[in-house]
Amino acid sequence: MKLWQKENTSVSQKIEAFTVGRDRELDLQLAPFDVLSSMAHTRMLASIGLLTEEEGKQLEAGLKEIFAEIGAGNFVIEEGVEDVHSQVELMLTRKLGEAGKKIHSGRSRNDQVLVDIKLYCRDRIRQIAESTEKLFSLLISLSNKYKDILLPGYTHLQVAMPSSFGLWFGAYAESLADDLLLLQAAYKISNKNPLGSGAGYGSSFPLNRTLTTKLLGFEAPHYNVVYAQMSRGKTEQTVCTAIAAIATTLARLAMDVCLYNSQNFGFLTLPDELTTGSSIMPHKKNPDVAELLRARTNRLKSLPNEFALLQTNLPSGYHRDMQLTKEILFPAIEEIMKCLDITHFMLENIQVKANILEDSRYEHLFTVERVNELVLQGVPFREAYRQVGKEIAEGTYQPMQTVHHTHEGSIGNLSNDEIASQMKAVMAGFEFDKAEAALRKLV
Repeated sequence: MKLWQKENTSVSQKIEAFTVGRDRELDLQLAPFDVLSSMAHTRMLASIGLLTEEEGKQLEAGLKEIFAEIGAGNFVIEEGVEDVHSQVELMLTRKLGEAGKKIHSGRSRNDQVLVDIKLYCRDRIRQIAESTEKLFSLLISLSNKYKDILLPGYTHLQVAMPSSFGLWFGAYAESLADDLLLLQAAYKISNKNPLGSGAGYGSSFPLNRTLTTKLLGFEAPHYNVVYAQMSRGKTEQTVCTAIAAIATTLARLAMDVCLYNSQNFGFLTLPDELTTGSSIMPHKKNPDVAELLRARTNRLKSLPNEFALLQTNLPSGYHRDMQLTKEILFPAIEEIMKCLDITHFMLENIQVKANILEDSRYEHLFTVERVNELVLQGVPFREAYRQVGKEIAEGTYQPMQTVHHTHEGSIGNLSNDEIASQMKAVMAGFEFDKAEAALRKLV
């Protein structure tokens, strides 16, 4: 069954296999959202007289039954049925007859799949945000726990200045807070209602788009019907841009773990159960979890470019190219969720080392401390810089083993409470509860 198929026509099986692709498989993830959008559409059709009150009640009851089947894991897209939209309509028509055939009035498969993707993105963004917040909280906790344990800071991979595990963990926490600002922007773009835009040019029916917007908990409609269709691809690209930002943070953290876990650095260790061995070297404890985390997240960083290339030179209006956005978006969301989870697990078990800076190789970490000490005594900075350089060259330099950093965000003043407040404000800015309350009321 195909929503677009006319009588006495058929399509080559080879063409059908190529054009349908993975759509039936991927569409199972859209099933609950297709039913929710159909519930809202049904109520709207009844409100403008395109369905009788009885037909509206029958369709709502039928849709709720299908929603329950999906929740129970019993929903399937049957062989020969093109997609989730066709399957839902087929099930309603089998059960309700003529009433089931009326549900597609006033909409196109274009705005139907669009609203499903918007609802899907909104739901998955909430999951990503909550997982990111969970990792953020762990990083802040580790930052506070290890705030007094110093480690070397590097520039150009050269020993530079003193740092601390408090700074290191806290840096990645604050990075995630910024990443969620991008995710929040993606949520706001996803939180607009395209239903009623039809194939991209509206409808001669007196559709009440304000009603469906309210029923589905959207912040607003996509007002211009042409732009509503143009948001296909743009929405997914924005979500994946935010995913790529989170992935960038995780990739850099993973690289640090690989580096710091190596024998030449030796700043931290992973317990045996988080490492793998070598087939010929019995001493090896490889940080495969961090290496594969780095690889997976680096691959996710390509997502915005994939969407940019997919949409290159497309004019306004709908194009079948957009079908492939699901093949990029859906696995990407699954992947970032796995990466957030394994990062949390890895950091829960990581072991940091104390007294790292007692090693003589790190004595030059304190040259800036020595320069600053002289400046505080009244020596001009450039003169103090030259004096310490001369001490190093002549072998008379004596490192100071203490640091006195008190400004905001430094070793002695991590500002973790302020960073946590920023994250709290970002999470509140999503306003997830509004959408969730609307959908609960709908079902």
